[in-house]
Amino acid sequence: MAFLRTVVPYSTPVLGENRVVLRYPAMADHAAWSVLRAESRAFLTPWEPVWASDDLTRSAFRRRLRRYQREIRDGTGFPFLVFSAPEMVLVGGLTLSHVVRGVTQSCSLGYWVGARFARRGLMSAAVRAVLPFAFDTLRLHRVEAACLPHNAASIALLEKTGFTREGYARRYLCIDGRWQDHLLYAIVSDDPRR
Repeated sequence: MAFLRTVVPYSTPVLGENRVVLRYPAMADHAAWSVLRAESRAFLTPWEPVWASDDLTRSAFRRRLRRYQREIRDGTGFPFLVFSAPEMVLVGGLTLSHVVRGVTQSCSLGYWVGARFARRGLMSAAVRAVLPFAFDTLRLHRVEAACLPHNAASIALLEKTGFTREGYARRYLCIDGRWQDHLLYAIVSDDPRR
């Protein structure tokens, strides 16, 4: 079986699912992004890697965008900002990263939501919106996700959107400054989508 390398131009896509719109980040998003991340810092800290001291600055955001552009160009990562629809208010972010081709055809899903938008179903809608992009546009076979065993909200989100728990990884990711165990989830292209 031959596997295609799907090239996705930087100017696309805009994805939607009635409650949310996803699109690649741009420099014009810095102000809203930095405000949302700053006001959500205490909420996000237990679930994320330690932030760099300059993480919210324009120059750090510019570096982030350059890295994103390389990943999109190389087909190894696809970062999205998530906006509520129809207001187009920034609510969080979602990334398909570590895209692997060949016999694997897989990627990793990561996401974050601002504190004031948590538990409204917006990130579940964003995950539902990105899955057709992963499976139909990128032609991947598998999307994987990992979450901390005590992150009940993330577990509920993954299970509600059709992911299946597949395992447990000891000291898997360095989150909040410590190597922490994670639950491993995945959804494959022919799984039912919810």
